[in-house]
Amino acid sequence: MQVEVLTDEDGLKGAWFAATIIEPSGEDKYLIEYLSLRNDDDTEFLREVIRACNIRPCPPEIIVVDGFKVWDAVDAYYNEGWWVGVIAKVLINSNYEVNFIEYDEKTTFNQADLRPHQDWLNGKWVVP
Repeated sequence: MQVEVLTDEDGLKGAWFAATIIEPSGEDKYLIEYLSLRNDDDTEFLREVIRACNIRPCPPEIIVVDGFKVWDAVDAYYNEGWWVGVIAKVLINSNYEVNFIEYDEKTTFNQADLRPHQDWLNGKWVVP
């Protein structure tokens, strides 16, 4: 089953990464294999045991027709994962400056690397 996983790893906190559940691994834990993160010697995809509370289904795709606006909550695909941010500035050619509030950092993204932010609450997807 393909899912997204929230990791506690330093430097990656707050990002959701695509993964596949391999098998249950104890009470409320699962062995997962990341779809983009590789092991230290880059020979295979990283596997890790993750608590169930840090696993969610992949969010449904929301088509953004008219682009984003300042203050829209987004997920930005960056360093192999989806990071929560806010649109700080609308630029030209479907580019946006995204503010990652948790890290006090701004980075420019093309709309193709952004999606509307959604939260998984009580078994349902919610747009804030």
